[in-house]
Amino acid sequence: MKDVNAVAQVLALLTAVIHLVVGVLERFRYGSPAVRRFLTTSTADAPEVTLWRSGVAVYNILLGLGLAAGVVALHTGATTAGRTLVLYLCAFLVVSAVVFGLSFPRLWRGALGQGLAPAAALLALPW
Repeated sequence: MKDVNAVAQVLALLTAVIHLVVGVLERFRYGSPAVRRFLTTSTADAPEVTLWRSGVAVYNILLGLGLAAGVVALHTGATTAGRTLVLYLCAFLVVSAVVFGLSFPRLWRGALGQGLAPAAALLALPW
């Protein structure tokens, strides 16, 4: 099994940071109109989606933590586990971004934000 190179690791960490920040915004800062505009392109609040938004926030935070754990594993000798986490979570995010973009074309920027860094990480991996 080939090592995960530095470029792929940096891109995986960038992906982790993106998902951690978005998760925190979704969970704790959604009351701000600026945050709602950033996340949904609208300042309108939709209280009926609070449960959904909270679940998605936790999902994003856990994805970010999983990617960070994968990179940490690479540096602590658990290379198979680290590579598996980075590969799986990046692939998961790319597929999710494609589905999101196709399902909600007006939110294409969000899909790009979700999928660009993990796609680049996958492309940077030595196969």
